[in-house]
Amino acid sequence: MHDQFWNLASKKLDNEATEEEELELERLLKSYPLLKVTYFLLSEHWKLKLQHTEEDSARLFEGILKKIEVNPPAAELKPRLQEQNTAKSPYALANYNKVYQLINMGMIKNYIKVLLRQIINQKAYAAINIGGLAIGMACAGLIFLWVGNELTYDHSHKQRENLYSIQVNQTTAGNTFTMASTPRLMAAAIKSEIPGIVNTCRISDQDERSLFTIGDNGIYASGKYADPALFSMFTLPFVEGNANTVFSNTYSVVLTEKAAIKFFGHTTNIVGKTVKMNNQHDYVVTGVLKDLPENSSLQFEWLAPYQANLRQEQITYGPHEETWDSYGPFTYVQLAPSASLPSVNKQLAAFIHQRDPKQTAAAFLFPMRDWHLYSEFANGKQTGGGRISQVRMLTGIAWIILLVACINFMNLSTARSEKRAKEIGVRKVLGSGRKKLIFQFIAESLILSFIAALCALFLMALALPAFNNLVQENLVLGLTEPMHWIALLLIVMICGFVAGSYPALYLSSFDPLKVLKGLRLKTGNAALIRQGLVVVQFAISVIFIISTYVVYLQLQHVKNRNLGFNKDNLLEIDMQHTFARDFQVVKSELLKSGAVANVAMADHTTIDGGNTRDDLMWPGKPADSKIAVSRRNISAEFISTSGMRLLSGKDFNSNVTADNVNVVISASFAKLIGKDSPVGQIIRMPDNNNQAVIKNYTVIGVVADYIYGNMYGKPMPVIFFCQPPSAFDANLLYVRIKEGRNSQQTLADIGAAIRKINPAYPFQYKFVDDQFNAMFVGEMLTSKLSGVFAILAILISCLGLFSLAAYTAERRLKEIGIRKVLGASVTGIVGMLSTGLMQLVAISCVIAFPIAWWIMHGWLQGYEYRISVDWWIFALAGLSATLIALATISFQAVKAAIANPVKSLRSE
Repeated sequence: MHDQFWNLASKKLDNEATEEEELELERLLKSYPLLKVTYFLLSEHWKLKLQHTEEDSARLFEGILKKIEVNPPAAELKPRLQEQNTAKSPYALANYNKVYQLINMGMIKNYIKVLLRQIINQKAYAAINIGGLAIGMACAGLIFLWVGNELTYDHSHKQRENLYSIQVNQTTAGNTFTMASTPRLMAAAIKSEIPGIVNTCRISDQDERSLFTIGDNGIYASGKYADPALFSMFTLPFVEGNANTVFSNTYSVVLTEKAAIKFFGHTTNIVGKTVKMNNQHDYVVTGVLKDLPENSSLQFEWLAPYQANLRQEQITYGPHEETWDSYGPFTYVQLAPSASLPSVNKQLAAFIHQRDPKQTAAAFLFPMRDWHLYSEFANGKQTGGGRISQVRMLTGIAWIILLVACINFMNLSTARSEKRAKEIGVRKVLGSGRKKLIFQFIAESLILSFIAALCALFLMALALPAFNNLVQENLVLGLTEPMHWIALLLIVMICGFVAGSYPALYLSSFDPLKVLKGLRLKTGNAALIRQGLVVVQFAISVIFIISTYVVYLQLQHVKNRNLGFNKDNLLEIDMQHTFARDFQVVKSELLKSGAVANVAMADHTTIDGGNTRDDLMWPGKPADSKIAVSRRNISAEFISTSGMRLLSGKDFNSNVTADNVNVVISASFAKLIGKDSPVGQIIRMPDNNNQAVIKNYTVIGVVADYIYGNMYGKPMPVIFFCQPPSAFDANLLYVRIKEGRNSQQTLADIGAAIRKINPAYPFQYKFVDDQFNAMFVGEMLTSKLSGVFAILAILISCLGLFSLAAYTAERRLKEIGIRKVLGASVTGIVGMLSTGLMQLVAISCVIAFPIAWWIMHGWLQGYEYRISVDWWIFALAGLSATLIALATISFQAVKAAIANPVKSLRSE
């Protein structure tokens, strides 16, 4: 009823009402006496053409009272009018207190009704506004789910604040690197000697992928060997078994629920069952653990006593005494809550050196709260980097996308302000102060934000499987989590206030007299701000486009660099045990298939770092200099099988003997020796079994440097040792498949040949190029996310640009009609409508280019092997943004240009 009255009253006062509308107004005034008072005040204000001030209002009210005294027909309104008066609000027509005026439910219902009516009447505008916010919220919501998962890593462990891992700093040739591998003797020693350390445990430094045989079934599962203290230090809930007794026997094994189901099909009543591990020993299942949360640094499917690992080594290599230079396990430490971390670290720093003076390694404690996010070290110290860099980057991207969506809302609300001008004018005249109007528009913005949030939840549910696949996680919406709802409400409030703040301030500032008189509003400042927001939107989009290009090009640059070996058609087979005695038989079987070009053995994967030594000596090297050199044990065929290039000298002879003293080195090692030709030079090295014995090795060949370990850095020097297959421990077989023979049938033939020799173990293989690609998971994630968010930012920006183009065309509809009547062409009109917005896109490019260069230049500095940010990247990004914007604008521009001018001019 009130809306109908405002509409009829404004038309009557502006002499635009029809006879039917005047009759309807009279009916309303008769039916509702309070409206008669309202209309009486409104008409008096209109006639006197007063400015919107408190003094004018007071004078108007006094004048009306005098008129009532001399005008008997109006005298009946006096009591009601006096009831309506309030000295505090110049146009108030109801005697409510200020607080109730702002928050009464009737008013809020009216706001909701007005908003719903606008949504229904302007469906396209509402869809763009809500759709843009929903896309932005959904995108941010998915990112915040991932960020929340990252920030709560290891929170499942109750002793999290008191748990630490030991890290060891090793200094070689002036460079300090940090590793988690510790001496095996360290855990027990520091627990007994350093005050403040409550408990310690060792855990194997690698995931042990072992074969478990249950009846006739062979199943692989990854796990670790650990000390019993692990169960008291970490929170590992048992489904079956007792933490205090599960490792009472050496050959015991504890399974997770996942492993129990994999082995037995269920998780109950399996304690006491026996499984055979690696076809060697029977292990008794002594416990079942609940599956670990995915955001836990500690991951395994089974646990076995660390003593079982040590006993197996003694069986394989013979009895040997543990020394302080025998590194291997990770060591975890639990401190007392009152313990001083600096004091403990001070004692740890020299702990290894005091027990073995030949070692210079310095140990320190690394807190669990930093394991996942702050794991990056440089020169022996935390850099503050690591996974947290991605968390910060994606968090920033989430807020930026929300900002872009909010800018859409601001632009569309202010651009369509003329559509609501009369409503605002009438509300002001009828008593709505600026605060009430601001509250109204903020409330409308919050309601739209809430609707957008509901749509965002639906979009998130649809997109979550694809997002999980992208980030390689199993995230869930978690609608039963109170914190998720609090976060969603926070996003709604932030978006509502940010998106609605400027429109509220702008719309509430309209002069009611000018509005209701139909005078054209001055929108200079608003238009300028609107243009600035469009520039910000597209500048962000252009930065995203450039970042996507650079990340993709950097990734391809590294993946396509010369690796120094041929990764294609190279198969790595894990034989799961030492098969050296059968190597020649395996090789013969594989070559018979006709699909294999060559076969070789190695003790480390091709792209792995291998073992490192710093005690090698050669002529000209200073006695006190320590230079890290990677060491590889290979068979005679490895260099040719892997596709490495021999630069000088010769390869190993296939008839190599057990006492072979020849070595092949890499080009970077040759540079260290410094001779014109290192071939024939003698390299001296302490014997592995007796450090006092120095062995001499002769360099017979030099191979080109090849990339391993760090794909972005320079390769470390490598030395290759070759022994007959029966003389060294190796379980990795490398097979070079012939060109054009890489097929499932070839793999089946290779598998059949392997099973003949290795029947107790399933055929397990990996392609080296797949291993290579797996080393770029982080970079590929960054590249994909950059691309996805660039597309979303552009989509949201284009939604706003599309609506603004439609508004511009609508506002200039009569001008376009006149121009067409006067002979303007469609092309000319399209150009006229597009020029202003395209200029804004051009300005956004100018702003975005230096910012994008600064961001990506800084990002690239983290890679030693990197691209340069060339000019054509910016040109391509600018061209892409321009074409996208032009396509968006042109649709509305062409639509307006081809419209019939008669329709727009017939009322003139």
